[in-house]
Amino acid sequence: MDTATEPQRRATRPRADALRNRERIVAAAREMFVEYGADVPLDEVARRAGVGNATVYRHFADRGELVRQVVRTVMERVTALAEQGIATADADEGAAYGALRTFVHAAAEERIGAMCPILSPEFDPFHPELLDAREQLERSIEDLMERARAAGQLRTDIAVGDLMVALSQLTRPLPGTACPSMDRFIHRHLQLFLDGLMAPARSDLPGEAATLQDLRQD
Repeated sequence: MDTATEPQRRATRPRADALRNRERIVAAAREMFVEYGADVPLDEVARRAGVGNATVYRHFADRGELVRQVVRTVMERVTALAEQGIATADADEGAAYGALRTFVHAAAEERIGAMCPILSPEFDPFHPELLDAREQLERSIEDLMERARAAGQLRTDIAVGDLMVALSQLTRPLPGTACPSMDRFIHRHLQLFLDGLMAPARSDLPGEAATLQDLRQD
């Protein structure tokens, strides 16, 4: 039985303004990780979020904790998009590749390039805060790709890693450019890439299909 008084319960719940600040910090960091990489100064993240440096450190003990939260947030949002695509493909097998296409464009809007730190040797992809989210992300994207393969619409010589690398690279700005100036090209180039994934394949790919595990070992 809950014997805590209402003031005590309020004291243990994060305040609404604190939650908003945390969300603003994570959103700002997500954008800046795509633009400048995960080593961007935290005071710049604070400035982009419209909060003070002290606010950042009240929510995140260090850069590693912030990076993990950004990666986890993007993972969870992209997983939700993949699962929406799976539902569409299950409802209509003929729409499987269209569902994959929709997912890729939607994932670009989620700044999926902010997950790039997970491929760094210094980053622990098996951290307890990330493990479930990472496994669910990989499983959901693979399930969506498998539906497109089964429908004969997706070439069979690619894997999740191939998709994620291309998606991350095509949604990151060119060095020395501001992210907003590149946004107008992203979906155009993603569409070209997606056309190249369709079956039947026009050529044989060199090498082997890449899994996310392969990428982490490089």
